Amino acid sequence: MAAYQFDDRNTRWNTLGGFQHLAYSILNIDEARLTADVLFKFAANQKIALHRHMALNNTFVIQGEHRLYEPDGRLKEVRPVGSYTSSPANPAPHREGGGDQDVVILFSIRGNDGVLYEVLDDDQNTIATISMQDLAALYQLQQEQARSTTVTATSS
Repeated sequence: MAAYQFDDRNTRWNTLGGFQHLAYSILNIDEARLTADVLFKFAANQKIALHRHMALNNTFVIQGEHRLYEPDGRLKEVRPVGSYTSSPANPAPHREGGGDQDVVILFSIRGNDGVLYEVLDDDQNTIATISMQDLAALYQLQQEQARSTTVTATSS
């Protein structure tokens, strides 16, 4: 069976200030149903910020190897390309990252009207939160940037 590489040339990747080794592309937000579908890209052989999931996350690994780490950095789990996982809200802190290449994962977040993720410092104190409203605002900004880029490209 042939192996395929995910072609993300038409994916608009965004970054968040202060978050290293992570890019995202929000595919859809349904605020009424409290759902969000987001592509995350984690850098190869790196770990993103310590955090915990406060909502159900269904994930599908599109490219690479999704690695999960304990707060102390020990490898906890490896999810190969093609893996689907349904994970209920879990306050256990962890880090995530890519294997030997950048990993691309579809996160289908089934939220609530409160906090979806808590970002933690190394002492596991909450330093930031991400809510459905935050994702909706990022999605709106992403759409505005896409429209402005399209207008600029067609105006040239």
